[in-house]
Amino acid sequence: MRVLTTSKIQFQSSLGKMLDENTVYGVKPKGSAYEFDRLFSADELCLGYDIALLPPNKYFLPSKTSLLKFTLDPKNHVDSTVAVQPSIIVGIHPYDLHALKLLDAVFLGNLRDINYQARRQATTIVGIDCLQPWPYSFAASMGTALPSDNFDLWLTDLGNEYLIEVGSEKGEKLCQTYLEASDASEAQVKQREKLRKDSLSRYKLSLEISPQKIPEVLDTAWNSPMWEELGQKCFSCGSCTTVCPTCVCFDVGDTVELNQLAGERYRIWDSCMFDAFAKVAGGENFRPTGTDRLRHRLYRKGKYMLERWGQLGCVGCGRCVHACLVDIASPVYAYNRLAREARTR
Repeated sequence: MRVLTTSKIQFQSSLGKMLDENTVYGVKPKGSAYEFDRLFSADELCLGYDIALLPPNKYFLPSKTSLLKFTLDPKNHVDSTVAVQPSIIVGIHPYDLHALKLLDAVFLGNLRDINYQARRQATTIVGIDCLQPWPYSFAASMGTALPSDNFDLWLTDLGNEYLIEVGSEKGEKLCQTYLEASDASEAQVKQREKLRKDSLSRYKLSLEISPQKIPEVLDTAWNSPMWEELGQKCFSCGSCTTVCPTCVCFDVGDTVELNQLAGERYRIWDSCMFDAFAKVAGGENFRPTGTDRLRHRLYRKGKYMLERWGQLGCVGCGRCVHACLVDIASPVYAYNRLAREARTR
C-alpha cells in the first residue's frame, strides 16, 4: 500500500470537506480529558491527545442495541434489519486498533453478529500513532503501541505534516476523494520509524515478563493471596470493564407494550464484575464475591480470551488503571506481582 504525505493545513481543509459529506467521529476535548464524539467542524478534532475516556468500540458495540422489533397487529411482523449509516472515525490509537482486531475475532467468527458486522463494514478507520503516551498506559509491553493491519488510513505526526499510510481500498478511495497528498520520501518514512521507536521509551508502566508468559503465570496463580487482598477492596462497580476496549459481555432484554401486540428485544452492556453477572436460576451464583469476579476478569484478559480467540484480552491502554476508584484494577500490577510470586515458589 502507498505511503503519502500532506501538510497539516491541507489535512484540516480535507477534513472540512469530509464533514460536509459524511458522518465523522473524532477525538474532542472534554474538560481536561478527551472523548470520541461527532465532529461538526474540523477545528474540533484533537489528534495530539493522550487517551480518550471511552474507546471507539462504542460505535461498533453501542451500550444499547435493538436486535429486533415485532408487531402482532394487524399482522405478525418481525423486523431484524440493521440500520447503519456510513461513517468515518478519525484518531484511533494503536492499542484501540488492536482491541478492534479482537472484537472482529469475537463477533465476525463462526457465529457472526449481523449488527456488529454491519457497523464494522460501514465504518472507515483513520488512526494515528500515539507518540506521547499517557502515564497509565503499558501498551509498549503488550506489543500494541504500534498499529496492526486492520486500518484504512494511518497518520503519523511529523511536525508540520502528516505521513499517511493507506491500508485498504476504502482508505485509497478516501484519499482520492478528499486528500491532496503526494508520495512520501524515504527520509519521511525513516523519520516515522524513529518517532515510533522513541515513543516506546516514553511508557511509564511496563510488564516484567513478556505478554506471552502471562497465561503460564496464571496457570499457577489461582490460589495467590493477591486475589483476596484486592477483592476485599473491590466495589464491583464495573468501572474497569466499562472503559475497557476489549470487554464484550452483554445482556439481552425484552420489552413488551401494555397491549402485548408489540415489543423489542435489545442488547445492553454487561460486566463480569457485577455481582449478579454469574447468577443463574435458583439464585446460585458461580462468582459470588468480589475476589471471585476480580480473579475471573484478570484470567479472562490474560488467558481465556487468548485460548478462545487467539489474542490476549488486554491491550495495555491503562483506562482501567485510571478508572478504578480503589486502585486495584491494574493488569500490569497483578501480572507483575503474580510473576514475582511464581519465581519464589
